[in-house]
Amino acid sequence: MSAASFPAVEGAAGAPSTDVDAAVEALRRGLLVGLPTETVYGLGADASNPTAVARVFAAKGRPADHPLIVHLHRAAQLPQWASHIPTAAWKLAEAFWPGPLTLVLPRAPGVLAAVTGGLDTVALRIPAHPLAQDVLEAFGGGIAAPSANRHKKISPTTAGDVREELGDAVALVLDGGACRVGIESTIVDVTTDEVRILRPGAIGAEDLQRVTGQAAVLAPGPSVRAPGRMNLHYAPQARVVLVPAGQVAEEIGHCLARRERVGVLSRQRAPAWPVEVPWLPLGTSPEEQARQLYRRLREADRLRLDVLIAVPPPDRGLGHALRDRLWRAAGLGDRLA
Repeated sequence: MSAASFPAVEGAAGAPSTDVDAAVEALRRGLLVGLPTETVYGLGADASNPTAVARVFAAKGRPADHPLIVHLHRAAQLPQWASHIPTAAWKLAEAFWPGPLTLVLPRAPGVLAAVTGGLDTVALRIPAHPLAQDVLEAFGGGIAAPSANRHKKISPTTAGDVREELGDAVALVLDGGACRVGIESTIVDVTTDEVRILRPGAIGAEDLQRVTGQAAVLAPGPSVRAPGRMNLHYAPQARVVLVPAGQVAEEIGHCLARRERVGVLSRQRAPAWPVEVPWLPLGTSPEEQARQLYRRLREADRLRLDVLIAVPPPDRGLGHALRDRLWRAAGLGDRLA
């Protein structure tokens, strides 16, 4: 699909540009570009340019030892970035790329240490969004693109989120509409004989096992250096409190007694909740909940809530990834696992 099928490129100040060529030119000049993917919007930079990569870390306020994900146009580029690609990696690439899966592989010589956070591995994926595909094809190289938000804050799922969050730090924002998936990619480490999930996402353990024939294991913990694994991450300004549906009314009462402005993030609103308490509907299906999650967390900020009470979805399928994001928004980190 051509870039002409999408809205015009917009700069941080809102000035329109013509097409994807403007984004490619900015990347080649070492500037940052807001890039839509099917998961969340990325903060794109030339992954082979040390100055551009440094701008990513500066714009996000991200620790230098936190690795970035490099986005590619096609799987044939893998040997340029990975020194060894096991059979399991090729199987997963064939099954899920383009798509919301990131593979962690041994890094090839010449890959910038800044991109890998100093690790001997590199995180790679091929996004499914047509506009991202257009940019990657025209650019020709790898684009480092972590989520286009400040470190530990809510990931952006619209071009407006990127502009609001990062402003003039981004040379261009490509507007590809709202993200189809809505949460970050599944990160899978295939550097050993195990298939290890470093970050859950839309592609779950059962999907991985079906393709590889191996049981995928969750590898959480503070020792794992991968995007999105901080104890506090994806966080709104409000304090996030996780409670079962049956305890929401009681928790609301505690918040109101402390004169806190409180809202509720859940599938349904209960009649017992006070009418003045804002309800942020999460949606009913897991797919809709993934698309709504970050939108609702940003809404909590716009409402200037002190406390957001969240009812986590069931811990199955995509619900596992959603619970992970909510746990981290609440500062609970790997307690989910």
